[in-house]
Amino acid sequence: MTSKAVRVGTRGSALAVRQTEIVLATLRAVHPSVTFETVTITTSGDRDRTSPIERLGVGTFVREIEEALARSDIDFAVHSLKDLPSATPAEFRLAALTAREDPRDVLVTRGRVKLADLPRGARLGTSSPRRRAQLLAAAPQVTVLPIRGNVDTRLNKCLVEADSGYDGGVLAAAGVARLGRLSAVAEFLDPRVFTPAVGQGILAVETRSGDAATARLVAAVEDPRSRAAADAERSFLSAMGGGCAVPVTAYAFFDGPRLTVAGFVSDADGREVVRDEVSGPPREASGLGRRLADALLASGARRLVEAS
Repeated sequence: MTSKAVRVGTRGSALAVRQTEIVLATLRAVHPSVTFETVTITTSGDRDRTSPIERLGVGTFVREIEEALARSDIDFAVHSLKDLPSATPAEFRLAALTAREDPRDVLVTRGRVKLADLPRGARLGTSSPRRRAQLLAAAPQVTVLPIRGNVDTRLNKCLVEADSGYDGGVLAAAGVARLGRLSAVAEFLDPRVFTPAVGQGILAVETRSGDAATARLVAAVEDPRSRAAADAERSFLSAMGGGCAVPVTAYAFFDGPRLTVAGFVSDADGREVVRDEVSGPPREASGLGRRLADALLASGARRLVEAS
């Protein structure tokens, strides 16, 4: 792998490029003789900045990157794990998952007003059905409006542009932190109330399934705790049958040596919410996710998922 540059695929947004550089900083330190070349790829989600995310479908920010990987135009790709479908196609492999950045959501508002102090009718932007439902469940006095664009664009709409129509918004803490914009945060939202997206805060390094050499190369960024959490969350989502249009998610975290998985399902407006938690050894991560899904489905979540 040292005779030519290793080509790394990523979206072209400032956040995506920054995330790729985070991965490459570790890989360059471990493999000083290897040259890495970043290849930016425009996805369908990047081209369409107006349609609701749920209409674009799961994988809208990764499809073209995986196509480039399949053609061997790139050697591996760096994604936000939360952008990936819960099932990885057979021709690809999630060869490494990075240590998890802060998985929480954050509230940004003009004047840094906290959620409980926002006046009735305050306009908060998010295009995530999960965040919309959780906002309306926790703060029914606010108005939730769709918003699209990369992190910088959404921050500017929520905080800078006077006539944007937004008083604030909800974003992932990890993305805001990676861009050095944490000073904009009004409040870090409790993950037991605002259950994060599956995989939020974890970066995924994807290779072709038969490319053992590249898998060994990127193994230096693998984090076992992130792997266990991701396995639990993704197996939950797969068992639930949820996608972009459904307010359904799970968050796995370590409580001492045990892995706890908290699940959330609701209707679109956050009026009917089903939650539960399971715990067990990390080696049973995937099974914990499936067990949590079974518990929620049996507690009324099936009707909510099928109705979405």
